[in-house]
Amino acid sequence: MVSDCGAIDDIFAHHKVVATAEEAAALAVKAGCDLNCGQTYVYLLGAVEQGLISEAEIDRALERLLRTRFRLGLFDPPERVPYARTPYAVNDCEAHRRLALEVARQSLVLLKNAAGTLPLDGVGHIAVVGPNADDPEVLLGNYSGTPSRSVTPLEGIRAAAAARGVEVQYARGCDLLAPDQAGFPEALTLAREADLVVAVMGISQMVEGEEHPGKPWADRDEIGLPAVQEALLQALAETGKPLVVVLLNGSALAVNWAAAHAAAILEAWYPGEEGGTAIAEALWGDYNPAGRLPVTFYTGVDQLPPFEQYDMRGFTYRYFEGEPLYPFGYGLSYTTFQYSDLRVTPRVRPGQTVNVTVRVENTGARAGDEVVQLYVRDEASAYPTPIRRLAGFERIHLAPGESRRVGFTLGRQEMLVYDDDGEPLLEPGVFSVSVGGGQPIANGGAPYLIAPFELLP
Repeated sequence: MVSDCGAIDDIFAHHKVVATAEEAAALAVKAGCDLNCGQTYVYLLGAVEQGLISEAEIDRALERLLRTRFRLGLFDPPERVPYARTPYAVNDCEAHRRLALEVARQSLVLLKNAAGTLPLDGVGHIAVVGPNADDPEVLLGNYSGTPSRSVTPLEGIRAAAAARGVEVQYARGCDLLAPDQAGFPEALTLAREADLVVAVMGISQMVEGEEHPGKPWADRDEIGLPAVQEALLQALAETGKPLVVVLLNGSALAVNWAAAHAAAILEAWYPGEEGGTAIAEALWGDYNPAGRLPVTFYTGVDQLPPFEQYDMRGFTYRYFEGEPLYPFGYGLSYTTFQYSDLRVTPRVRPGQTVNVTVRVENTGARAGDEVVQLYVRDEASAYPTPIRRLAGFERIHLAPGESRRVGFTLGRQEMLVYDDDGEPLLEPGVFSVSVGGGQPIANGGAPYLIAPFELLP
């Protein structure tokens, strides 16, 4: 077991579980944390002297660490260690760039596409605006390496446009957070001259990150789009030109105005070194986006319980009973899918499995991926249980008119409930499963089917 950097410091310095570094170091080692990223374990000698921990307990941690190093080959000659034989040419190689592009493609989530605005067709002049349009840093999020070259959204759009004879003009428009609107006039002039506007907005790793009081990447206390970007979006919309919003961010954003007024919204996250290429492919339909939201997009912090509330009521799609902006598991496509012939094992006893199969058909005119999602709900538990929980998913590719039967297996883990003491148990009763392109909720908009099964005593 290895600590996060600074985590053992937190035990005494911030969380106040104990009062001293010696106590924190002893507590961590006794709990099984063998390696500390930080400085606190230098106090283990003092902890021994104070009788807080024994040398035998420290030896146990040291033995595990050395055993791991031996298994990694760190004491062997380099020629005997597979990791040491990896050539430098593997780093930043073309195969890895192709993988980065495919990861970026599959991560894109199409949140809105009014009147078939996307993919772009017949557009001869595009205005690209926004603080995230041409910033390579925001592609990477944090805890990242530095690629030899990156493709920003602007660069990707320019390359795709040039191949089609489409003119592209760019204006930053505003900064990420600063309220200065001095760049608005240039952006609005370009928007009026263009057939369509692509606004690349969002946040960055300098706005969101991890718990760190007083730092610019500390926890956020609101989840809306920064005010200056919201103002720029509204000004762009007033030009009357179709507005396509591309979001770069690492967590949920309450983009309520864009959801109501933009023609299309594409969630691109922090897409990596080939992010701009993937975004451009999706805008023109060279790639059909099929990603699904791995988090709930709420309408604002007013939909969330107090952060200090540690029971799960109201948190995540499993316990949230309101209507989110976009639900967990949500995502659109340039084609359509239909589900039919859902088959579920009707009843099982503990130790047996439930088989779930469904037929999925691409009923649209384009090839595309569908993310088939399976949710389970305990319909009559005596204990608090999630509203629903994701129990499986599979991403499949279907040509127009093609269909495929997709199957899942539910075992003991998917049927467990937890009693008031936190102990897992199998509780006889009725469960329901839903299978479809999203959660079985009205505002998800995805097709789904529901069927029950019974767990017998």
